[in-house]
Amino acid sequence: MFSFNKLTVFATALAASSVVLATPASVKKRAALDVFVPPITSPVAGDVWVVGQQKNVTWDTSNAPAHITNPIGQILLAKGGPITGDVLADGFDILIGSIEVTVPDVVDGDDYAIILLGDASNYSPEFTITHSA
Repeated sequence: MFSFNKLTVFATALAASSVVLATPASVKKRAALDVFVPPITSPVAGDVWVVGQQKNVTWDTSNAPAHITNPIGQILLAKGGPITGDVLADGFDILIGSIEVTVPDVVDGDDYAIILLGDASNYSPEFTITHSA
């Protein structure tokens, strides 16, 4: 018959072995999904967008992994780093590579950037938004 100490040691060893055995499966499951951070190809530095126009935001999907952690995209407008709160597009498949947005009514002549969200965020170079061409 086991004493209390021997039983405790046996139960602890059994519990530890089940954790070790479960670890590889959870690692394999996580490894099957990859974070995808596609580089933004448009807008580029120096572009000038006019309020109210339709513009294409584009990104490179050529190196997309087979399994993406979050394939749903969102386009945001940023000014000086922080997000301005303008959601220009959302709910699209990150693998489409481009989406048309309407240039929002913002402060004339300021520099902005596009943020592409999905798995992670990626910023475009800064560009200008103005009220007239």
